[in-house]
Amino acid sequence: MDSTRDTDARDTDGRGTDARDSHAAHPAFARRALTTEAVHAGREDLAGLGLHAPPLDLSTTYPSYDSRAEAERIDTFAATGELDEGPPVYARLGNPTVGRFETGLARLEGAESAVAFASGMAALTAVLMVRIAAGLRHVVAVRPLYGCSDHLLTAGLLGSEVTWVDPAGIAEAIRPDTGLVLVESPANPTLAELDLRAVAHACGTVPLLVDNTFATPVLQRPVESGARLVLHSATKYLGGHGDVLGGVVACDEEFARSLRQVRFATGGVLHPLAGYLLHRGLATLPVRVRAASATAAELAQRLAADPRVSRVHYPRIGGAMVSFEVTGEAHEVIAGVRLITPAVSLGSVDTLIQHPASISHRVVAEGDRRAAGVGEKLLRMSVGLEDVEDLWADLDGALGGAGAARVGAARGTAAG
Repeated sequence: MDSTRDTDARDTDGRGTDARDSHAAHPAFARRALTTEAVHAGREDLAGLGLHAPPLDLSTTYPSYDSRAEAERIDTFAATGELDEGPPVYARLGNPTVGRFETGLARLEGAESAVAFASGMAALTAVLMVRIAAGLRHVVAVRPLYGCSDHLLTAGLLGSEVTWVDPAGIAEAIRPDTGLVLVESPANPTLAELDLRAVAHACGTVPLLVDNTFATPVLQRPVESGARLVLHSATKYLGGHGDVLGGVVACDEEFARSLRQVRFATGGVLHPLAGYLLHRGLATLPVRVRAASATAAELAQRLAADPRVSRVHYPRIGGAMVSFEVTGEAHEVIAGVRLITPAVSLGSVDTLIQHPASISHRVVAEGDRRAAGVGEKLLRMSVGLEDVEDLWADLDGALGGAGAARVGAARGTAAG
């Protein structure tokens, strides 16, 4: 929101390191509104470079004529995960373009640092690996989560163990080997919301990770409620145009250093072009989220008043996601849209709709899906930037088809 101010007002250069220049001392850079940060964070050095748009650095490696100094820098990184302000070494260690995106996202979330990865799942995997490497393999989690996050925890692919609880059971579920509490709010796909401050209190000293993909820092900043880690599938709203994959974790610098070490060792790096597109996406993030949210709120009201819809899920904090349960056949609605795209994913400028039980949450066991509120009648819609009347006309037509199919099936049964 415009009135939201950043708690971390550090200015940073393109590599995410402190830029102790004249900008840092300038009062205009001390505390800035979210919309201002979205446009300028990670770009403060451009005027000094004689540039207006951020450069795109596609280098995989960088020249160095001082191999002794390079050895010292690599030793430091291996021991601490810290890279100094010297020139880049190798793309798997870090990239200036990706660093600009990390700087911008950290500023928007009010965190000290951010570490970007090739996807949201790569980012979550890195967090789990950091905790497991510390001997803390147990995770406490609240359903629903994104289906693949749920699957990663349940399958134990990384050697982790998960205890699923209601929010009220978090404190009781924590064990000596608990390394993480994981929640998503608003949750995918039911849009259930949690009191993040209460959840953070229940975690005690155990780090709380909040998946903030749906809300984005425009609607909430979990760090301000006590979360240590904030996860984004950057593929969604941060990119905003359905043309880039990425993930990112905003956190304190201590945890960021460990994440960088995992990223270097496992190779789950974000490509510089993706970093460039994500950094560009941040500039319009507040405008896109607010515009799409206004349309989503209107559609939620119309769906709630429609007899063809039995229930509508829409968060109290707002947002561009709407989930709803139909009285007819959900698959017919998917087949019936024409303007709206029937596709997985979300957060693009165009509106998408999907059937979670068939796609995004298919990897979750059926009983667990249903218990988390992901039934066969539930549809999840990511509202884009189209005109609300055009979207409603498309939904109305698709719902009509679903209703017609239901009536036809009833008549056929009666006739039989």
